[in-house]
Formats: sequence, structure tokens, C-alpha cells
Amino acid sequence: MTPDLRQLRYFVAVAEESSYTRAAEQLMISQQSLSQQITLLERMLGVKLFDRDTRGTRLTAVGALFLPEARAVLTRADEAFDLVARATRGEVGRLCLAFLATTTNYLLPPVVRAVRQRLPELRLTTEETTIALLVEGLRKGRYDVAFTRPPLVDGLESRTLVSEPVCAVLPEDHPLAGRAELALAELAGERWVLTPRSSWEPWHQAFDSSFRTAGFTPDVVHRDASVQALLGLVAAGVGITRLARSASSLRRSGVVFVPITGELVSTEMVWLAGNDSAALHALLDVVTDIALSTDFTEAG
Repeated sequence: MTPDLRQLRYFVAVAEESSYTRAAEQLMISQQSLSQQITLLERMLGVKLFDRDTRGTRLTAVGALFLPEARAVLTRADEAFDLVARATRGEVGRLCLAFLATTTNYLLPPVVRAVRQRLPELRLTTEETTIALLVEGLRKGRYDVAFTRPPLVDGLESRTLVSEPVCAVLPEDHPLAGRAELALAELAGERWVLTPRSSWEPWHQAFDSSFRTAGFTPDVVHRDASVQALLGLVAAGVGITRLARSASSLRRSGVVFVPITGELVSTEMVWLAGNDSAALHALLDVVTDIALSTDFTEAG
């Protein structure tokens, strides 16, 4: 038989108190039960751990050698129990966060900073990726949570973190560059630079709908998956585009962002439906909490 943790705790208590009576009081058990457990422990080990006489209770030489080892076992057990408790609360573990390229610049810093402050033992890795790879990564378990824009697909759960205007991105010398706001219909005669339809069809279906509502089909002269490249093309006068206002942090010169009347886009925190990871849900709660008091589009 192998001693159990309870017997080790009893042994350490008697050794530290040098008294069965005081140890029993500390442990809130009867002295008889304590004595029986120590006797059983000695029989299992085949040694005598204590000498008891009129002068009190003292460790034997073997007992003195056993005491630091018993303490070490108890300390390690307490650490293991504590680790399980913290893991159950989601305070420890590993998570991989995916960021859409257009959200990384302003969203990654406040999210990672908040998680490091509130869940310091939660280990994070981050990746910037495209929308199609982001969704695939969530479905296959490569990513635990992602920060992206709708519309998405079935099988994912989400929470909206921030909503912001969709803007027409114009060259700084464009006739409409000085406007505080404009209607999408006012851009009917413009040349456009947009992302490829293959980048994420649900987005382009939403774009198509808004263009139809505005009464025109855009004259798309160039497509590029990189937002940085689209901004460069606008600055060069190749065409105009449409982006969330927060994308203005990616380029400070050569372009102007003008809100399009009535158009908003949200940034969402997304995860695979049914993922019951405690660490994931602890992170979701932290980010949801800071979203109540933080303008993410200004926090990066």
C-alpha cells in the first residue's frame, strides 16, 4: 500500500506541533483517529516515525528524514490542485488568436494587453490572416478565436465589439474629399479598386447589394487582396475604394476617408460553436468587458 495525502498531512501536523493533541485540534479530528492514521502510516512504511514518552512527541531519525519529503509531496499536490482549479476557471492554458488584416493594427494591441493584465498565465499566440483562412482555421481548430468582420458562415458564434462607418476612400485631391459625408450614389461614375471576389464571396454579395441599392454597378479597374495595396492605388489616382474608417490608420497621406451615409460595419469576436474551453470563455469575457469602455478603433 502507498500512503495517501491525508496521512502525510497528519504526519506533518504532528511533527510541526510535537503533539498529537494540538495536531488533532488543528486538523479538527479526534486524537484517536489521528493516532490510528499515524500508526497505519508507520506500518505501511515499516518504520517508526515518532517517539512518545512523558516528555512529549519527537521525530525519530527516520521521521526527521521523511518530514521534508512529505512536505514536498504535499506542496506539489497543492500546486497541482491549484493548477486544476485555475484551469477550470480559464486562467491558464494556450489560445491562438487570428486577426483579419484590416483589424490587426487597431485591435490586437488592446486585446492582447488586456488579456496579459487580467489573465497573465494564459499563453497567447497571434496570427494575421485572410478571411477565408481565418474561417477555415476556426473550423479546423487551428484558431481558438478570431477578430473579423461579417458576414460570415454558419457554425460560428460571435459577439460584436465595435461598429463604425464605412467610408469612401478618395485621393486627397478628389472633388468630394472635403465632404463630411456622402451618399454611395454620388460615386456612380467613379473607377473602383476592390478586393478579389474570391477573397470572400459573402462580403462581395453584401457589396453588390449596397451598390444595387445605390443604383449602379461599380466600374472595377483593379482588384487586390491587400488593403495596403488598395490604399496605395487610391493615393496614386487609379481608383477609389470603400473601407471601414479604422483602416485610415494604415495610411496617413495621399487619401481621405469620407463616411458613406447610412453604412456601418462591425468588428466581431468569433469562435467555433460548441467550443467549451474554459480558457476561451475567460478570454471572451475579458474582451467583452473592455469593449464596454474602450473604443477599439482608437485604442491601437
